[in-house]
Amino acid sequence: MVVLASKVYVQGDARERTLRSLESLVENALGELDVTYEIGVRHDDFPSVTVDGDDAVVARNLLRDEWGEITELEPGATAVGTLDAWDEDGFVIDAGEPVRIAADEIGLGPGTPGQIRERFGLVQHLPMEFVYGGDDPSRLSDAERDRLYEWTRGDGRLNVNSATRGEVRATLNRAGHAQDYVTVERLGLLEQSVVATEDTDPPGLLASVGSYLPAELLCVVP
Repeated sequence: MVVLASKVYVQGDARERTLRSLESLVENALGELDVTYEIGVRHDDFPSVTVDGDDAVVARNLLRDEWGEITELEPGATAVGTLDAWDEDGFVIDAGEPVRIAADEIGLGPGTPGQIRERFGLVQHLPMEFVYGGDDPSRLSDAERDRLYEWTRGDGRLNVNSATRGEVRATLNRAGHAQDYVTVERLGLLEQSVVATEDTDPPGLLASVGSYLPAELLCVVP
């Protein structure tokens, strides 16, 4: 079984749509392999995929590579969780258990954790990679820091939570912004990043589509 590092935290019809989207994504990833699989959702909203068959090992590795995996934490090891909370003292990552990243271990430049979150577009529940410290301080991984800094060097982004990739793309197109973005990058199951074109102003995009999306939206401005 692989526990995917991306949460299903919405309820009602949105939850059903999210699970259908997950089923489609898993089918696309594993459809060519000789496996059977079953998708479930744990009590903490992390989805699990139980895989059997001749290609089960390959299938599990594909899922881990695509989504990251919630595993038992080991000091010094790199792990993945989702951004659960933030305060003056740092970030709290949900990795099956809460892991605190102290403010001075975030490593993303000056500012309070809240200011850093807004500057880099870190919407709640965003999957993030970290190095677990055990009795020592945990920190964001170098790869995670590099990824986030790279966001600030592009043409700008609009990050969204609580919506599937298909829902975000449909909303952008319906709002008349089909020509204003390069792609919608899937960050997690319900966390997306709209990569803006060179001539598109991310705050203006947020103002235009915000009323269409019942979600948290944060801009990344180069």
